[in-house]
Amino acid sequence: MKKKVLSAVLCAAMIVGIVAGCGAPAAETGGSDDAKKTEASGGIAKEDIKVGFVHISDPSDMGYTYNQDLGTQEMQKELGLSDDQIVNKYNVPEGAECDTALRELVDAGCNIIFATSFGYEDYVKEVAAEYPDIQFCHATGLQAKDSGLDNFHNYFASIYEGRYLAGIAAGMKTESNKLGYVAAFPFAEVISGYTAFYLGAKSVNPDVTMDIMYTNSWNDPTVESQVAKALIERGCDVISQHSDSTAPATTAEENGVWQVGYNNDMSEAAPNASLISPRIDWGIYVTEAVQAVIDGEEIPVDWCKGYKDGAVYLSPLNEAIAAEGTQEAIDEAAAAIEAGELHVFAGPLKGVSPEGEEYEVKEGEYYHEQEEQSAPSWLYIIDGCNVVE
Repeated sequence: MKKKVLSAVLCAAMIVGIVAGCGAPAAETGGSDDAKKTEASGGIAKEDIKVGFVHISDPSDMGYTYNQDLGTQEMQKELGLSDDQIVNKYNVPEGAECDTALRELVDAGCNIIFATSFGYEDYVKEVAAEYPDIQFCHATGLQAKDSGLDNFHNYFASIYEGRYLAGIAAGMKTESNKLGYVAAFPFAEVISGYTAFYLGAKSVNPDVTMDIMYTNSWNDPTVESQVAKALIERGCDVISQHSDSTAPATTAEENGVWQVGYNNDMSEAAPNASLISPRIDWGIYVTEAVQAVIDGEEIPVDWCKGYKDGAVYLSPLNEAIAAEGTQEAIDEAAAAIEAGELHVFAGPLKGVSPEGEEYEVKEGEYYHEQEEQSAPSWLYIIDGCNVVE
């Protein structure tokens, strides 16, 4: 296995040419040379613009697509667009159906199109190359910067910061010192998230461990529930997730354990189990991007903002079931993140990727997540995290 050792010098080298990382105010990843920005030609009258979206699910999932749709509504209200200026394509699989949906949005006259699932990226890039006068924005991806296309963009938020903070609630609540995590895929986006969650828990509970099980799907409530139940049977008494539905929350409720959600406040679905949820305010980016097209201004090729900017936030803590002192501990850590004093992936830290590559962050140093690109890149499974096959 190859072994990488992260040093302060190496970290500095990694970020040469980068304007700002996710933690900086109004951070937009990429520098003046690397981060091409798109110039909309002359702008579009607000009443003439049409905005398209391609989604993996629909708002009834009460999770990921629900939260994305809230961002759309935020943008629509902020800019004063009518309903017929918004075109949504829901329940589009990450296959050729995405290509079809994108072309239908082009035919519908959309001036800017947002594709919100990771597996859409190849299709977005291909269609964007054919329609240079239409702006294409892809969430969670990483290819825009090197695509050579002026109308293709990536965007995400530093959700790992929110997951770390939510992990504090889990670490303080667990009685078995064993957390469970319902994970979609062994991708960097997912591994970065559950590592941050675990590190947050461990910051307040050094004895905690975590079992992870993959569903191999973004949104499959049946499998999510089965995986959550399996984790509970393994002794995990706080369940968290990187999956799109409320199934892990309701399964936790049904089995008398606690849960930390994602994308949505899940206390309505599981009032006696749901502790807190990290969330992304997608409306910030969507509003900025659509406004840029209206104004004929540039859209960053790669956009990322974080907790300090309000792009990442937490649902209200369920004080009725949270451990005493949880809110104070979260507030203290959040202030340190905002001040740049707390780095989530701080050393000493060692991990191994799913492919067997070792990585080490030395004490006094930290991994600069999402500084080279908006897509998460930490993909190393650390001690204390146990992937269950």
